[in-house]
Amino acid sequence: MANDPRPLDQPPPLVIGRRLFHAPLKTVFAAWTKAEHVGRWFAPAPYTVPQARVEPRVGGAFEVLMRSPSGEEHWTRGVFVEVVPETRLVIDMQAFGADGAPAFRALTEVDFTDGLTGTSIDVRQTYTLIDPAGAAAMIGGAAEGWGQSLDQLEKECVRMQGAAGIEGRSVVHAMFHLERTYKAPAARVWRALTVQAAKDRWFGGPREAWTPVERHMDARPGGRERAKGRWRSGLVTCFDAVYFDVIENERLVYSYEMHLDDRKISVSLATVQLEARGGETTLKITEQGAFLDGYDDAGSREQGTGFLMDALGASLQD
Repeated sequence: MANDPRPLDQPPPLVIGRRLFHAPLKTVFAAWTKAEHVGRWFAPAPYTVPQARVEPRVGGAFEVLMRSPSGEEHWTRGVFVEVVPETRLVIDMQAFGADGAPAFRALTEVDFTDGLTGTSIDVRQTYTLIDPAGAAAMIGGAAEGWGQSLDQLEKECVRMQGAAGIEGRSVVHAMFHLERTYKAPAARVWRALTVQAAKDRWFGGPREAWTPVERHMDARPGGRERAKGRWRSGLVTCFDAVYFDVIENERLVYSYEMHLDDRKISVSLATVQLEARGGETTLKITEQGAFLDGYDDAGSREQGTGFLMDALGASLQD
C-alpha cells in the first residue's frame, strides 16, 4: 500500500468481475447507450429511473435520475469520455445526494466481450470524493447496488429480445452451417456428443456464472436430453431436445426447444455429421431455427454454437 498513489481518504476502485448476459453483443451495448433502455435498468431495486438522457459520443451526456419508493431522488450526471462501439465505454460520472449537492465523481469503465452463450461485461469505477461524509454510504453500497442494477440489465436484455412478453405472434427463420476438424478419432468425438459425463465437460454455461438445475441425456432414437440452469442474475435457460436419428460415429439428428425462464424463444432442427480421415474427425453441424414471437437472435445462436464446438475440441485435448 506504500506505493498506492491515491490520497489516503480516497476509496479503492470498485471492480465488478466479468458478468455474462444471455444476449447478443449489439443488444447489451444498446442497453447501455440508449436512454429508453437505460431508464429501465440503471438503478438498484426498488429504485426507478423516471428520467434518462444518453448521448453515446465523446462529450455526450449520460444523465440518470434515480427515485426511491418514498420519493427521494438522486441524480447521476456525466459525460462519455470514450466510446468504442460494441467494445468499450468510459463515462465520467458525478453522483449527487438527495440534497442535490455533489458527493463524488466516478470514472466508470465498461468493457464488452463476446461470451460463450452471450456477452460478457467488465465494470470498473474509480472514485474521487467531493463530499466525503455524503459519499461514504453511497460508495459503501456501490457493489450491492451494481449487482442489483446488472440483474435489472439482464431482464432488460431479455425484454429487448422480445422474450419478456408477447406483443404479437411472429416467426423468423434462420439457418447456419459450421465445421470443425479435431485431432481425435471419430469414436472419441462421438462420445463427447452422446455420453452425458463427456458432454457436460463442454456443453452449458460457464461454471462461475451458470448453475445446473436439471440435467439428463439419452442419445438414442426417441430419447430426450435436457440442460436447464440458472444464471447469476436469476435467469433460467433450458435446452430441451429429442433425438430422431442416431448412427454411431456418423450422424445425429435432433430437434430442440430453447426457453428463457418460462418463455419459449425458439424451436430448431439440428443435423450433426462426423467424417473420419487419417486420425482426425471433421464435425459438421447444420441448424435450422424458428425464432418465436419477436425474439431477436441476431446471429447469437450461430456464434454460440461455434463457441461450443471450440469448447468440445478443447475437451478432447485432455
